[in-house]
Amino acid sequence: MSDAPYVRVERHGEHVAELVLDRPQAMNAVSTELARQLRDATTALAADPTVRAVVVSSSAERAFCVGADLKERNGFSDADLVAQRLVTRAAYRGVLDLPVPAVAAVHGFALGGGFEIALSCDLVVADATAVVGLPEVSVGVIPGGGGTQLLTRRVGWSRAADLVFTARRLTAEEGLALGVLDRVVEAGAARDTALGLAATIAAHSPVGLRQAKRAMRLGLDVDLATGLEVEDAAWRATAFSPDRAEGVRAFAERRTPQWPG
Repeated sequence: MSDAPYVRVERHGEHVAELVLDRPQAMNAVSTELARQLRDATTALAADPTVRAVVVSSSAERAFCVGADLKERNGFSDADLVAQRLVTRAAYRGVLDLPVPAVAAVHGFALGGGFEIALSCDLVVADATAVVGLPEVSVGVIPGGGGTQLLTRRVGWSRAADLVFTARRLTAEEGLALGVLDRVVEAGAARDTALGLAATIAAHSPVGLRQAKRAMRLGLDVDLATGLEVEDAAWRATAFSPDRAEGVRAFAERRTPQWPG
């Protein structure tokens, strides 16, 4: 097991956390150890009440993340693969289950598990160098970090089927047009744009942000009537919180809210 810091957390002000994938020599290929560190980092961020928004970025020059570390897997037995699966699945779910808004800052290659990490975020900001895709069927597996589910929910069955079954890659402009990316910016600007977006988000009510995300996630795949009940529960959790009282008071007094959280 490596002691190398493949994932690190940087803070920007009081309420924005940046989760940096930091295995540049391997273009952030998801090894067992990187997955373990990603799992642990997201667990810690989820438990931190001061965090209101998270940016997931990369220190690698040419890639956000190229997906599974196939060099490591080449020597795996079936038992090794089963054992790794428990770790990698927890890592991807750790990003997906962050209770606060998460923004991916993508440049270069975001393929396979790397693209799944981005899709696990709520918003994906990419620069003009981005190349994204789910090529797993071309190496004898399927997207296993949420890709078959998250991509389908983003773009619909037929568009997702086209990408998954053909294993083809998309440029940044193609990804934006298809809806797999949310914003495309000039080369080199994805991280700063994502951090700016996160700062804007983090200025709002922490209770409101968490409850809005909860309502949207829980209501996504239920019927409308059930979804409205989910929304009502989240509204009540927010409306009777100190944040709501402070928000109304600050609006009336024409000042910036000081959220109790």
